[in-house]
Amino acid sequence: MQVQDTPEEWRITATATPFTGNKTSVRTDDVVMPDGRVARRDYQVHPGSVAVLALDEQDRVLLLKQYRHPVRQKLWEIPAGLLDVPGENPLHAAQRELYEEAHVKAEDWRVLTDVYTTPGGCDEAVRIFLARGLSEADGERFEVSEEEADMEYARVPLAELVRGVLAGELHNNCLVVGILSLASARAADALDTLRPADAPWPARPFEA
Repeated sequence: MQVQDTPEEWRITATATPFTGNKTSVRTDDVVMPDGRVARRDYQVHPGSVAVLALDEQDRVLLLKQYRHPVRQKLWEIPAGLLDVPGENPLHAAQRELYEEAHVKAEDWRVLTDVYTTPGGCDEAVRIFLARGLSEADGERFEVSEEEADMEYARVPLAELVRGVLAGELHNNCLVVGILSLASARAADALDTLRPADAPWPARPFEA
């Protein structure tokens, strides 16, 4: 038995978009269930995101702390952002986010993992990259605003972050998934087998 997610789409008899926001919207679909009955499903439609686990030569991860209003907390996170343009190359988006949020560039990029953040209520797909060979970016810092204007920055040893995740002290989805994925890959001596940065991403197809 191969344990692998597979594409499938059940028949939709009706659909509506009761809310459209700046970046996301809410869709309501009437979906035919296996027994023939129709069930209504509401979910957030999301453009997709990228996140960057940036690891320096001292085995520290670049973090930022940002206020997240829905959960009323300031969370430690890894750099991340939306795919601003449909079909955008996720590597280019990740490089942009690392520059804009941390004024850092990286020489070596790999795909760490791909996830759906909350598939029961949102179609958001996130590609998390591993970035190594870090250095300060060229030029002036990107001008930030709103929540990003209050961000804190840190570089924290990977081992300390693994401890914090397992202790329930860190909660951001991309940070948790990224940290545990990197720790697992390293424990299995599998860093060299990580997918290339331009690996296909069926959840958000793009032009290489």
